[in-house]
Amino acid sequence: MDTGTHVVMGIAIGGLATLDPNVSGDPTMQSAVMIAAIIGSQAPDFDTVLKLKNNAVYIRNHRGITHSLPALLVWPVLLTAGITLFMPGVEWLTIFLWSLLAVVLHVFVDIFNAYGTQALRPISNRWIALGVINIFDPFIFFMHLGAIAMWAFGSHPGITFLLLYVVLALYYIWRIYEKQKVVKHARRLHPNATHIFVSPTIRWNQFHLVIRTPTTLYVAESRDNQINFFEKYSFDPIPDDPVINAARKDKNLAAFLSFSPTYRWEVEMKDDLTEVRFVDLRYRSKGHYPFVAIVQLDDNLNILSSYTGWVFSEETLQKKLNLEEQL
Repeated sequence: MDTGTHVVMGIAIGGLATLDPNVSGDPTMQSAVMIAAIIGSQAPDFDTVLKLKNNAVYIRNHRGITHSLPALLVWPVLLTAGITLFMPGVEWLTIFLWSLLAVVLHVFVDIFNAYGTQALRPISNRWIALGVINIFDPFIFFMHLGAIAMWAFGSHPGITFLLLYVVLALYYIWRIYEKQKVVKHARRLHPNATHIFVSPTIRWNQFHLVIRTPTTLYVAESRDNQINFFEKYSFDPIPDDPVINAARKDKNLAAFLSFSPTYRWEVEMKDDLTEVRFVDLRYRSKGHYPFVAIVQLDDNLNILSSYTGWVFSEETLQKKLNLEEQL
């Protein structure tokens, strides 16, 4: 989820903690648990700092080890140690358990996005992305804001947030049902599909679709239970080709391939270079595919420049490639 939603979820967990007898009657414990819950709800995304290094490192590692099984314990341990150091006398086990809940909830809700997480590391490095909830879901965010406002106006925080999460649990069940309807509809239209990739949008009635058959990739949209097809591409596995193999040694393309499950690729010969381009098909927006990886090579297959990330125009992409070449 987005940062704002994780923040309000942290506040909600801090309010929910007032149902705990070890918290409810102690203002110091309430403050300690609230701090633990808010920071814990953000902690797995501390790897966002990797963006300062470069996109390749960020894409390859974001929602990786910081969302892994060991991290579910490491973050609460670090938070508990820090809080008990600065707030001596608080009950460490209570702090640990509520911060654990905050971290687990963060990772759990991220699984429902199309981006997903590597939540099963080190058991498996597979990305788990259920494609049910958009990165930012207005219903989830504003329901939290409403519950926080009710608390501010005097309602019992524990009961308020408990009811909130009952409603949100039902909401998630409904969204799973809606996604499954889309998948079943797509499979009726293409019974030979080997993969159906679903990406939710900010609108309840709209999903992005990529349908893969043994020979073709179909890019489509489900809106109001109707599937509209936009483009189709030949499904061509990556070949064992000298140009492609040279490009795959680049860190940006390697990061893209470690993350993207469905894409098309092309090789274009230009005046003084060869360009290898991979395009993720899941994020079509206004006829454009913004998530790409580009590698430019010379005649001897040396890498001249490369880029991976989100770009919304060819002009911007070429500027980024020129900048990489200068660096």
